[in-house]
Amino acid sequence: MNIKRILLTLVVGCMALSAVATANAQNDDVMSNNRKTLVAYFSATGTTMEAATKLAKVANADLHEIVPAVPYTPADLNWRDKKSRSTLEMEDKSSRPAIANKVENMEQYDTVFVGYPIWWYIAPTIINTFLEQYDFTGKTVIPFFTSGGSGAGETMRYLRPSAPGANWVDPKNLNYMGEGEMKSWVESLK
Repeated sequence: MNIKRILLTLVVGCMALSAVATANAQNDDVMSNNRKTLVAYFSATGTTMEAATKLAKVANADLHEIVPAVPYTPADLNWRDKKSRSTLEMEDKSSRPAIANKVENMEQYDTVFVGYPIWWYIAPTIINTFLEQYDFTGKTVIPFFTSGGSGAGETMRYLRPSAPGANWVDPKNLNYMGEGEMKSWVESLK
């Protein structure tokens, strides 16, 4: 009988150790899902800023505004003027407008939402400037945009080369999206 008790004790002990190991593994998984998220955005008129602020709230993310070194004036944004700053930048796909600020400790973020208005059916080239300032290798990059009526166009064609090591998600239009709908979208990305 002593041998049976010893074997029973060993079996129960092994089961307890197995349960502890499983619980620790599950805690490790929870921790890996608790990664830091950033919402970085460029907004020329405030529309994208409004969407980004709402997104940061529902995603429990840090918020970072991409600030141009030289602010855009209303004349710069006049898309009907072929000589306006925005028109000239968008015609030259190699244009990289300077940015006045940087994200501190970008390495701490595993997921980065990047927001912008759609200009000429793509993201403004200042978004390429932003992406090229950091190493996005292994990070998940989730573009989002606001638009007066057009979709994402060829945005991804021009953004992907600026962060070649990133894990890209298709862009999402956040125009007029309420918090509930936005939260559902964010949760669908997990």
